[in-house]
Amino acid sequence: MHELPPNRFKRALAAGQRQVGLWLTLESPVATEIAAGAGFDWLLLDMEHTSNTLAQIGSHVTAARGGTAELVVRVPSVDPVLVKQLLDAGVRSLMFPFVQSVEEARQAVASTLYPPRGIRGVSGSSRANNFTRVRDYLSAYAAEQCVIVQVESPRALAAIPEFGMLEGLDGIFIGPNDLAANMGLLGKPGATEVAGAIAEGLAAIKKAGKAAGLLDFAPDHARAQFEAGFDFVAVGSDMSLLVRNADALRAQFAEISGR
Repeated sequence: MHELPPNRFKRALAAGQRQVGLWLTLESPVATEIAAGAGFDWLLLDMEHTSNTLAQIGSHVTAARGGTAELVVRVPSVDPVLVKQLLDAGVRSLMFPFVQSVEEARQAVASTLYPPRGIRGVSGSSRANNFTRVRDYLSAYAAEQCVIVQVESPRALAAIPEFGMLEGLDGIFIGPNDLAANMGLLGKPGATEVAGAIAEGLAAIKKAGKAAGLLDFAPDHARAQFEAGFDFVAVGSDMSLLVRNADALRAQFAEISGR
């Protein structure tokens, strides 16, 4: 109640420990609560490609409490105002999509930190400091925040060495679908050229000293990504689990109605 709980995900990444994640897109705090208790290391709550709003985030944060997983929120863009509000709402791990340059990455990190290190505005009472019960929040908060940027284009891959020099950046996540699109291979994230770019990106991230992330919803492929050296991989999503299992269950009764 009076101390910030440790961010086990952030600490595990720093220690080079593999972290298994699940993508959340159903906009349902109940789904978040169920996933949080399943034993995953991290959950990605998506605001970029869903209709999740700022007003809903607090419910997801509360739903994730008590589970094993750290809730990581993917913001729609590098938006310091939204980031400030999310942090005050109790989010402490953030993923920034489509970061193209070291300047954008620096802005992302700065948006999470109070002056003089950053530009985050100060709120005296919020869920972040347990409504003033965490007395040392202002001195302790940064140690428990996790900042991840996504690289999703050849330009961003080339900037990885510069990203590696940024203090306060914990991880670099390669987005295979957008990377493929930006390589002129829309809808072909498994193409040989894309796989080669991902491998080069992984090597660059490792050389830069940051944790490397990816998503791969095919279990065997996801396992191979860990073996290749990725530190945190999203191995599925709430939506894909629902679709896959709903289709499989219905197929068992196909003869009943002829569908």
